[in-house]
Amino acid sequence: MDDPFFAFVAVGFVAQLIDGALGMAYGVASTTALVFLGVPPAIASANVHVAEVFTTAASGTSHAIARNIDWRLFRRLALAGSTGAVLGAFFISFIHADAARPLIAAYLFVMGLVVISKALKPPKAPTPIEKVRLLGFVGGFADASGGGGWGPVVVSNLLAKGAAPAIAVGTVNLAEFAVTISASVAFFAALGPTFGKAALGLVIGGVVAAPLAAIAAKRLPRRTLTALVGVVICGLSLFNLYTAVAG
Repeated sequence: MDDPFFAFVAVGFVAQLIDGALGMAYGVASTTALVFLGVPPAIASANVHVAEVFTTAASGTSHAIARNIDWRLFRRLALAGSTGAVLGAFFISFIHADAARPLIAAYLFVMGLVVISKALKPPKAPTPIEKVRLLGFVGGFADASGGGGWGPVVVSNLLAKGAAPAIAVGTVNLAEFAVTISASVAFFAALGPTFGKAALGLVIGGVVAAPLAAIAAKRLPRRTLTALVGVVICGLSLFNLYTAVAG
């Protein structure tokens, strides 16, 4: 195995630590890092989604056993999110890598700002949860085309509208399993068998990090860690944007 493979393992390890501690940002963090390592945006997103099939399956099953699922909300999010993910995967697959790289870097920078805002904004008064299908569609499209964002987009909006945190996180995690499968199938149809060392490295790193992430979730200061992760994502994205434009 060569050096890039071990870099992918490290990315998967760190991304799973972040996701396990915060309940979000696995896709955003890993895609940002893969693009930074020189992986084309569409290939990066494809490999991240294949790796997420395994992580979301485990996470969604755990939440289902714990009865953290609103099944009516799940059905609406899963269907709309999967539709958006398929369209997003085809969208990014047919954009030339040179054109996609600055677009994805800019998108991931915005997602980094969203992560930071979660740490800085005080809780809002609950409001009715409406337009769930539209939220799922936008989240799925953004997640597949940008390589991440399902959690920051969907969970943030549900929590802001007053959804119970355990139910929001659990339902969105299980719906993400359907979204990642749909995106992976679409990427395979558009790009062929592009899943390789990056996906395998992400899975291995994530499996190793999972138990440590569970401990980190209980012991680390959540708001500080959230802000730090957002800053790192923004910094890497700005560097990716600079190199894409300058190059």
